[in-house]
Amino acid sequence: MKSFGNLFWVFVFLLSSYTVQGLYFHIGETERKCFIEEIPDDTTVIGIYKVELHDPKTGGYMPSNPNIGMHVEVRDPDDKTVLSKVYSTEGRFTFTSHTPGEHVICLYSNSTKWFAGSQLRVHLDIQVGEQAVDYANVARKEKLTELQLRIRQLLDQVDQISKEQNYQRYREERFRQTSESTNQRVLWWSFAQTAVLLTMGYWQMRHLKSFFEAKKLV
Repeated sequence: MKSFGNLFWVFVFLLSSYTVQGLYFHIGETERKCFIEEIPDDTTVIGIYKVELHDPKTGGYMPSNPNIGMHVEVRDPDDKTVLSKVYSTEGRFTFTSHTPGEHVICLYSNSTKWFAGSQLRVHLDIQVGEQAVDYANVARKEKLTELQLRIRQLLDQVDQISKEQNYQRYREERFRQTSESTNQRVLWWSFAQTAVLLTMGYWQMRHLKSFFEAKKLV
């Protein structure tokens, strides 16, 4: 029982020490930035972003004009639109995957006429699965104790790991199918090349035979 308790707190430590790293990027007036995120099925994804406007006087970045929003578009592996919506200059977007695989997340301005073609800096933090759950809010709503909240986090993490494992099996199956299909195409291509070579050889032999027979007649 004691070993179970120690193992439990190790898991709690690992969970609490896990952090999500954000990034930022620059976009031009008509530029579009896209990211590929590999997501299991039935998984919630939250994107938190903030737009800053380049200040030519200082060379730095300042809070963006409220009129400049971001258009967020998400497409699933089947190239179907999962999300397409215009948001404000700062906020979050949320969607749930229905198909496992690579999801394309694109962001671009909702305007084509900015302030003399100013450059924007977009801070983006993408959280997937149990990372996207606001556990502080969950604890307040469901009135959970700290221990109950930690157990809830661990259960969500186990569920996310299970989804990741299912996704890896899905990827391996797709890779196997692709490999088998490629091998079959290479095999049939080899057969086709061999058939062409044999046909050309036969035609050349017939041609040479006719040529020599004609020479003998002369």
